[in-house]
Amino acid sequence: MKITDHINKANGETLFSFEIVPPVKGKSIQELYKNIDPLMEFKPPFIDVTTSREEYVYKEKNGLLDKKLTRTRPGTLGICASLKHKYDVDTVPHVLCGGFTKEETEYLLVDCQYLEIENVMALRGDARKEEKYFTPTKGGHQYASELVKQIYDVNQGNYLHDSIESNDCGDFCIGVAGYPEKHMEAPSLQSDLKRLKEKVDLGADYVVTQMFFDNQKFFAFVKAAREMGIEVPIIPGIKPIAVKRHLQLLPQVFRVDIPQDLIDAVEACKTNQEVRQVGVEWAIQQSKELKESGVPVLHYYSMGKSDNIKAIAKELF
Repeated sequence: MKITDHINKANGETLFSFEIVPPVKGKSIQELYKNIDPLMEFKPPFIDVTTSREEYVYKEKNGLLDKKLTRTRPGTLGICASLKHKYDVDTVPHVLCGGFTKEETEYLLVDCQYLEIENVMALRGDARKEEKYFTPTKGGHQYASELVKQIYDVNQGNYLHDSIESNDCGDFCIGVAGYPEKHMEAPSLQSDLKRLKEKVDLGADYVVTQMFFDNQKFFAFVKAAREMGIEVPIIPGIKPIAVKRHLQLLPQVFRVDIPQDLIDAVEACKTNQEVRQVGVEWAIQQSKELKESGVPVLHYYSMGKSDNIKAIAKELF
């Protein structure tokens, strides 16, 4: 079922969903199942599965370092199919511009059709670790808006090299990212909202936001989006702080502000276990206020561990 159909079917009730990261290449999927199992009691209608882009690794060869391009966390589509089969839940693979050609994207979409995966998350993706700025893959897309258009074209039966008149063409529900505190590369929040509007106009069906820790910024973002004419569902993304270094890491990587009250509470902790509890309590209060405001879904970034997400969900669902 499409994400938008799940939202409509809920009749105003806030749904629970979460996002997972594929295991590192060579690791068993069983560990992933162990972290998903405790969350299934909250009946998530869908689970997002991230896609990692390629990165360079260096291997010693004949006394020299050989530079190779590889993916350390492949398997997004396989995991989506596995979770769909095991839990009878809809899955949402993340589709990236970075690291993929237009042809590879088309093949991925065809595979999704065969697996009866109806939802995809269209993202530009980050720059590679060794790059300061995002560089589009040769033969790929530079912007998420271009990726949205390609997916929408497939929905219309328009493939890269063929137009096909058939009832069996793609029928994807397309998700895109929104940034309550603006994308780090955007010159202003207003210009960032214009880019979001462009993605919606090209066919995006719903928005999931980047993490934020101040609900007022989310409410202001939604208000500004609505005033700009963005009418699709906007789903807040929540990530509980789990370790002390998140105070430096999250603002640096994601360009998000952390409220001083939360900073003070984390800095007062003596152990990361205490920090994890502070993160849970903050996320519970965030989630309660968001739920009371009528958000369609509360979407949690689990990042491989579920104990804190379960503790939050128990208070809300």
